[in-house]
Parts: sequence; C-alpha cells; structure tokens
Amino acid sequence: MMGTSTLVCAPIMAETVRKMVSDMGKATALGADLVEIRLDYLKVFNSNEDLKTLIKESPLPTLFTYRPKWQGGQYDGDEKHRLDALRLAMELGADYVDVEFQVAHEFIDSIYGKKPDKFKAIVSSHNYQDTPSVEDLRDLVARMQATGADIVSITTTALDITDVARIFQITVHSQVPVIGLAMGERGLISRILCAKFGGYLTSGTLDSGIVSVPGEPAIKDILHVYNFRLIRPGTKLFGVIGKPISHSKSPLLYNEGFKSVGFDGVYLHLLVDDIANFLRTYSSTDFSGFSVGIPHKEAAVKCCDEVDPVAKSIGAVNCIVRRPTDGKLFGLNTDYFGSISAIEDGLRGSHDRGNTTGSPLAGRLFVVMGAGGAGKALAYGAKQKGARIVIIADREYDRARKLADEVGGDALSFAELENFHPEDGTVLANATPVGMQPNIDETPIPKHALRSYSLVFDAVYNPKMTRLLSEAAESGVTVVSGVEMLIGQAYEQFERFTGLPAPKELFRKVMENCL
Repeated sequence: MMGTSTLVCAPIMAETVRKMVSDMGKATALGADLVEIRLDYLKVFNSNEDLKTLIKESPLPTLFTYRPKWQGGQYDGDEKHRLDALRLAMELGADYVDVEFQVAHEFIDSIYGKKPDKFKAIVSSHNYQDTPSVEDLRDLVARMQATGADIVSITTTALDITDVARIFQITVHSQVPVIGLAMGERGLISRILCAKFGGYLTSGTLDSGIVSVPGEPAIKDILHVYNFRLIRPGTKLFGVIGKPISHSKSPLLYNEGFKSVGFDGVYLHLLVDDIANFLRTYSSTDFSGFSVGIPHKEAAVKCCDEVDPVAKSIGAVNCIVRRPTDGKLFGLNTDYFGSISAIEDGLRGSHDRGNTTGSPLAGRLFVVMGAGGAGKALAYGAKQKGARIVIIADREYDRARKLADEVGGDALSFAELENFHPEDGTVLANATPVGMQPNIDETPIPKHALRSYSLVFDAVYNPKMTRLLSEAAESGVTVVSGVEMLIGQAYEQFERFTGLPAPKELFRKVMENCL
C-alpha cells in the first residue's frame, strides 16, 4: 500500500553554519526528507564559502530561503546581494531555492537557460492576516505560476479551521505542484492533510519549542502521532473537536489503533470555534467521524441528522459518525457507555465486558454525585441498565432535583449524602471534577461515608488513583478508575468509526503511557 509522496521538510534556523550542519544531522535522524536552510538567520554569512559547506555537509536535499523582513523573515539588507546569494546556491548544487512572488519574475528570468536539471524554483507568498477566498487564491496561484515557477508555495493565516478547506481546494485542483499551508493552531490540519490532498511538502520543527511559523508541529509528531507516511488520497478522516484541544491524547490513541488493525484513517486535533460551521464546511464523506469534546457536546445534538435516544435524553453528543451511503450525521453518547461498562466490569470483577447476560446493575441502588453532563450520562446509563433507584447529589440542590425528576430518582444535598446509609450492593459514582489535577488532595465525600458502598467509581482520570478511590479502597470497597471509562468509551468510538474490533490491549498500553 503506497503512502504519501508529500515530503517532510525541516526548517534550519540556526545562527551559525556549524549549528546548521549539526541541525541537519538531527533532521535526518528525525526522518525529514529535506532541509530548508534559512540563510536570513545566520549572524555572519560569507556566501561563497558558507553555501559550499552547507550543500556539501547536508545529508538531505537542500532548499535555500533568504527571507527578507518584508515577507516575515530576518534579512534587512541589499536586495541584489540577497538574490545573488540564491543564484549562487543554485549554481553550487542546491536542490531548491525559494523566492518571494514579488521578485520572482526578475529572479527566474535571470536564471533562464542556466537551471541545472534537478533544480526547482519555488515561488512563495505569505499572508500573515487571513486566508483569501478560493477565487483570490486561484488567481494568485495563476499569477505565481506565470513567473515560471516550478512549484508554487502559499502560506496563509487560518482565523478559523474552515479557512483551511480553501487551501485544500486549491491544492487538489492546481496544475502546478503546490505547497499550501495555513499558519496558527486552527491551520494545523493543513500540515497533516496535505499528504491526502496532494501538497508538495509539509514542514515541521526539530524540537517542540522552536517554530519557524505559528502553529507548526514537530516532525516527530507529524510522523509518529499522525502516521503521515501512511496517508493517501483515499484515507478517511477523523478527529477530536474541542476548544482548547492541543492537550488531547486521543490522536495518539486512535492513530496507533488504526495502524495496528491496518485501517486507512487518520485522527486529528481539531480546534473548532463553531461546530455547525465546521460540519457544514467539511461535509464530504471522507470526513467520516468525530469525537466531540468540551464545549461542543450540547451544540452537537442540533447538528446531527439523527441522534441516539440516550444521547437525546442526556442532551449531549460526544461521537458523530457520517453514514457513507448518504453522508447523514448520526450522533451518539459513548461517555455513558464507557462509565457504565467500566462499573459493570468492576461489579463482575473483570475487564471482560459482555460475558454474562443482563447487567449486574439491574435492581441496584445507584448514587451519582454531580448533576452536570457527566452526572446526566451516568444517571441515564444506570437507569437504562435497570438500576432500581438513582439518587443524585449536587452542590446545587435544585440541579440535583431536576435531574432526579428526569430519571425518576431522588435528590440529596451533599450534606445529606455524608450521612446517607446505603443498602447492600449500592454503587457510588463521582461525576464532579473534585480531586482532579492539580487539586488532588480534595474529595467530594468524607472517608467515613464510603464504608457501606459495594463499589465506588470516579470519572476523574488524572490522577488515576484519586483521593476518593484511595480512601474507598482503604475502606475495603471495590474501586473503578476514570481511566477504565476513558478506555471503554474509546473502544466504542473506535468500533463505530472503523467497523472493526478495538485493539484493547494496545489501547490500555497507550493510555497507561499517556497518564
């Protein structure tokens, strides 16, 4: 199975030639295909001698850029000297030279008839304000191509993730090889999906901290988190929609999973401001499924053509699947599935779900702390599995009362919960953020109140062993961690996305390494 032909380029932005040479070695070790040597970063530049050294010492093909201040670079000197240096780089054996659109005609005319066979001239344009309309971009590409460019490079600024769709359109339909990238975190997908849409190259940093343009990912992540080399025109697209989103470990989890079962898909970080606009823009069946995170779970319900009844009752969708037959969006909620199946496994005393008929929750008393989204999911889930009475406790009694009424249960205040005497076999579930990093010394309920429960579940997964769970375990109660919920809901989403069984051991291993 052929992967992408899109190249991975490492910008080399050191201040000395010696450091540049050492960085080129690093780029090679990371798996880059070529290096972009940013001459404008050198503190001292002796063109003839330094270019010879850089070309001779580079283990990878070289692209030379000498970016002036007026295009966002560092060079502030004489234009003639700058263009002479780029011509000299070509003569000395550079594989590519990047020239700005404004001076491209003049530069390309000056090398007419002198171009070595393997040499390519890249004509570039940078827009630090926004991403123009498709018509304007098309016009720009045509004018850049008319300079005699071998490759056209357009870099824009993504003010919204939907801006990137225009870059993809231009890349796919262009007659000339195109590098189309969008800056900023909202433009991240342009740097990964150029492999699907036929972009000539992407760029990534040597280290996570040092970026040549805003929102540039590290080469290590491009290759190993997103499995860039496996992306092809037919690759299906998935991702986690949220704001903020960069902290999410889901791409690592799902991409490892896809690779292990040989599924042709890639899962991305999607920084989305308006979910309805996002789903309208990326409406092709290639955009096959999404995990939905905070703050979009409620709004997602209205964006789906069809919603699972439990998700509708909860009023929150955390998983959207696009039907390949008609492109319709189906929304469901796997949060409740993950937590309920983790609790059931804890009651059965195993990680193996579905090994007995009927739910071990049937007929039990089920107590939920917290009446927000997670509490709602737990209450509806328990009810659906036949729990006899669901009791909701919340700091705001009215909120607890409202949810209790919806599921036909009872409401308590937290003060009442402390002195509540549960019957045998009762399950207690925490759906509040109390005890989460960094407030790991907090717990929603005192230790003395835990003794009588038969199982305590905590939806908080960082830390894995919260104070609530430690104190419950010390009291001799079975405990189930939020990590199990996370893994359970990921199994379900993976299977919905791929139609294949989730690689459970792998998921468990990846999760444990992440947390």
